Amino acid sequence: MPRCGLHTCETPACHQSATDDQMAHTATWPLLLLWLVCLCCHADGDSTTNYPRPKTVVSPRCENVLENCLSGNLSWTRCYKQHIVRCTLTGRGKPGFIFLEVETSNKVEVRPTADHDVRMPSSALQRAASGERSGRVVVVVVVVVTVLDSKHFQTSRRKRGRRVGATHTVLGDTVLVVQAGSSTLKNLSQPVVMSFKHNNTVREGRCVFWEESAQEEGTGSWSSDGCDTNDTGSHFVCRCNHLSFFAVLVNADVSLSKEDAVNLSLLTMVGSSLSAFFSALSLFLYVCLQQPPERGGCLHAHLTLALLCLHLGFLACSLGARGPDWSCGVLGLLLHWALMATVTWSALEGFHLYLLLVRVFNIYIRRYLLKLSLLGWGLPTLVSLVCAVFQVYGKYQLQFPDANNQTFTLQICWMRSEWAPIKTVILVTSVVFPSLVVLFNSCMLALVLFKLRTGGGGWQKKAKGGGGRLWKDSVSVLGLSCLLGLPWGLLSATYVSLAGIYLFTALNSMQGVFVFLWSLALTCKSSSDTSSSSGDTSSQRIITTSFNN
Repeated sequence: MPRCGLHTCETPACHQSATDDQMAHTATWPLLLLWLVCLCCHADGDSTTNYPRPKTVVSPRCENVLENCLSGNLSWTRCYKQHIVRCTLTGRGKPGFIFLEVETSNKVEVRPTADHDVRMPSSALQRAASGERSGRVVVVVVVVVTVLDSKHFQTSRRKRGRRVGATHTVLGDTVLVVQAGSSTLKNLSQPVVMSFKHNNTVREGRCVFWEESAQEEGTGSWSSDGCDTNDTGSHFVCRCNHLSFFAVLVNADVSLSKEDAVNLSLLTMVGSSLSAFFSALSLFLYVCLQQPPERGGCLHAHLTLALLCLHLGFLACSLGARGPDWSCGVLGLLLHWALMATVTWSALEGFHLYLLLVRVFNIYIRRYLLKLSLLGWGLPTLVSLVCAVFQVYGKYQLQFPDANNQTFTLQICWMRSEWAPIKTVILVTSVVFPSLVVLFNSCMLALVLFKLRTGGGGWQKKAKGGGGRLWKDSVSVLGLSCLLGLPWGLLSATYVSLAGIYLFTALNSMQGVFVFLWSLALTCKSSSDTSSSSGDTSSQRIITTSFNN
């Protein structure tokens, strides 16, 4: 039975209404079908009407942006900034590459690598959002933080404006890229904070950014405008008021690998062992063969004894670093004392040479050797005891990177690495004081060379007389240089190249051997002069007479 509404249809009027409704629904189906057909035609288009189609933009993959920009003709840095925030990130991305979509009300704190940290305030994101598109409210900004190799940044040849980095190197050869949106952000109200981890081998770090050159396409220079630098001891913290390519320029210190550290340690151990042995032989020559002992020979004996203590102390400190802390502290005190004594006696050798070659007359000093001994042994003892009161001595750690970029550590009994003023103590007692001694003794050596040139008739006469005498004079000067401690002056070469480090290590570890050869030459020359009354008055006689006086 047909129904009308919710009730059963029992009247003729109800039957008529139901029939009309069925006819209306039947007439509506063709209209619906026609509307669907027209909708499909408008969606697909027809042959008579051309409707515009939206263009499909294919974004490059993020890992290909750098390669594509480097191969282009325009500035690759501008190309990289524009496309890196619009690239397509496939998979998990490469290590050290961070691609984020961040709301402008948040701040960004990311760590692309273990050596880099970036903190971006929300005000920078809001500036980036306002510069994306006018008339559009942007609440999400793309932030990209990654690390690039510094080899891609070629410094322009022309110096334009304030340019830094001419004599510096990029820390770790890495450049940190920080970009928010595709627009350029400058003069931020709150700075972007970045930290670069470093070790203790670098000095005078400076935060810089890459500034493109207007004259040469694809080149530029490092500038520090808008960036502040703070060194915390383990990190360089940079605060910059803009976004760009950032790096830290440091002095070009020579870094050692694990292999070089092992080779230098082996070279030092062998050289110190030989120096200790030959220093003992030199003492035997001075004490037993020179009877009665001469004033110059006594000075040489004191210096040789100090060298013997230095090399024995170094060997003990190298082998005793694995022992307890108290024993390592005692060995560190002995090593520091022996080093100070060696440098002090080298200075006294130069002073003795000054008396003989400059003052010449009226050089008698009462109890001369006693006073020199009090100064030569008393000053190092006083300095070492003062340092011991402040508990300076202990285990010192030397860290070197290995082939896998891991830290390789060597220990020696010297001064405690964790003691705060250690740099000042090492600078004064191991750098400044030896440098002053080397400077004074270098002047004395120059005076000896002048005496050699004028006292024996000049170099030309020596060359005409034969190469033997000139060769003897050269050997005498080299031996005198080692006796005056001039090889310590090669310390400056260790900051220039790896070869300078090897040269400094070899000469100073073999100093005991050179002093032995000098002592042997003096002993033989003294015996020959006493057996012959026709000794010449040339350079050999000048040096021998001076040091044996």
